[in-house]
Amino acid sequence: MSSPAGGGSRPQRILITGASGCVGQYITEQLYRHSDAELLLLLRDPAKLKVVSADDPRITLLVGDLRELTPHAGAIATATRIIHTATAWGDPLRAQQVNVDAVKQLLAFTSPVWLEQVIYFSTASILDRQLQLLPEAAEFGTEYIQTKALCLQQLEAHPLAAKIVAVFPTLVFGGQVGPGDCHPTSYLTAGIREATRWLWLAKWLRAEASFHFIHAADIALVCAHLATQPHQPNPEPNQGALRRLVLGQAPISVNATVAQLCRWRRSWQPAFGIDLQGWLIEALIKLLRIEVNAWDRFSIRQRHFVHEPVSPPERFGLVSYAPTLQAVFETAGLPHR
Repeated sequence: MSSPAGGGSRPQRILITGASGCVGQYITEQLYRHSDAELLLLLRDPAKLKVVSADDPRITLLVGDLRELTPHAGAIATATRIIHTATAWGDPLRAQQVNVDAVKQLLAFTSPVWLEQVIYFSTASILDRQLQLLPEAAEFGTEYIQTKALCLQQLEAHPLAAKIVAVFPTLVFGGQVGPGDCHPTSYLTAGIREATRWLWLAKWLRAEASFHFIHAADIALVCAHLATQPHQPNPEPNQGALRRLVLGQAPISVNATVAQLCRWRRSWQPAFGIDLQGWLIEALIKLLRIEVNAWDRFSIRQRHFVHEPVSPPERFGLVSYAPTLQAVFETAGLPHR
């Protein structure tokens, strides 16, 4: 990489936050294996890092909390690229501190001379079909949704906006349902095994809903590609300086998902089922005394979480690791019975 100052060259130095998480470790592994970049890994617990050796000369561990970045200000200033995967949810105060305040501080510590690109992780849940911010996300989303919406709005107006690629993963699979994989298991993959226990009931239900999904390995493919190519002005139409990319495969319906799961588990599925219409869902919520918040109710009404365009690895000339649910089940090690 040529020095911005014109004096020689130096290797890329890529800072990855949340490096011990599921997506963070897939990205770390991809960049370690398929680039010569030096990797700065910001994480809280080094013991969780399994995909690379902490003793490798290309690896520098920055151990600490995202809310206390000052001890690492010097290292952050040397980064040429940043891949910011770290996030928080559950506690409103922590969500604000990590998802909004810490992002501002992280960018403030970067060097205007060296920094070329920031890949910022958000969530597709805050966007509508055309990749515009959902008003409902800021109005009554959970603390996670609201802080992600707020941060996106702030980044759109940030002086570094032209260097930022905001990625919005859809439903993320990763790792395996059982032991034996060095990658952490995503919450969705961990839930597959539990979901199969309810397949006897789900096979009798029908729901008019659809969604995208993506494997963490495919997220890593896209991010590594972006982080190792020259950063360009946003080529996406109808967007501002900040580029928005929804990461996912082609949409699939809930009914097709249940059907594929039945086939994978070699379980018979009836030709008909009970249509889960809105009034029936509301009745079940009341009958089973399920606690739902305003965002839950919005999501139930929304039904179709579909986006255009969506960006699988193929959009960048790459080949997906898990382009289908069958591939997801197989890579997750989901038993057939």
